[in-house]
Amino acid sequence: MGIVTPKRVQGLIIAAAVVIVDQFVKWFVLSILKLREVGVVDLLPFFDLRYAENRGISYGLLTADSLEGRIGLFLLTGIIALGVLIWMFRENKMGDIVALALVLGGALGNIIDRVRFTYVVDYADFHLGTWRPFAVFNVADAAISAGVVLLLARSLFISDKPSDEGKDYQAGAATENK
Repeated sequence: MGIVTPKRVQGLIIAAAVVIVDQFVKWFVLSILKLREVGVVDLLPFFDLRYAENRGISYGLLTADSLEGRIGLFLLTGIIALGVLIWMFRENKMGDIVALALVLGGALGNIIDRVRFTYVVDYADFHLGTWRPFAVFNVADAAISAGVVLLLARSLFISDKPSDEGKDYQAGAATENK
């Protein structure tokens, strides 16, 4: 079977769609809403647009303040994205391809930010009063999280293999009758 299949092309389309939506929303909040200058836009009692610069990875881990640190973080995230792409091109199950495409698209969206700004632009802030169960995030982060959860759920709860119980019984019965 060839490496480029319709399912994998669909995965690339999903990844590209995530990148496009992520970059469009970031452009919108920065250029139209001027969120960098405004700081916070209250939308709902539990959701605000809040400007944040993430110079690390999730929850500010591996913060890169120096040029060397930013290059290292860029290389690390690039290697991870390449690994996800290779993994996606080895998968045959559409569910896994979709999950990996979400992770890939999110990673690429954040890598674009690192190239453009040297940090990732975050803006989505869910909260209940003063309690914030999540760090401020963006579409790319949400896609990565959804992809990882989908991969975990598929690996823990979904079996794509046909049941072998009936086959074993039928094979045994066939040999006994000979």
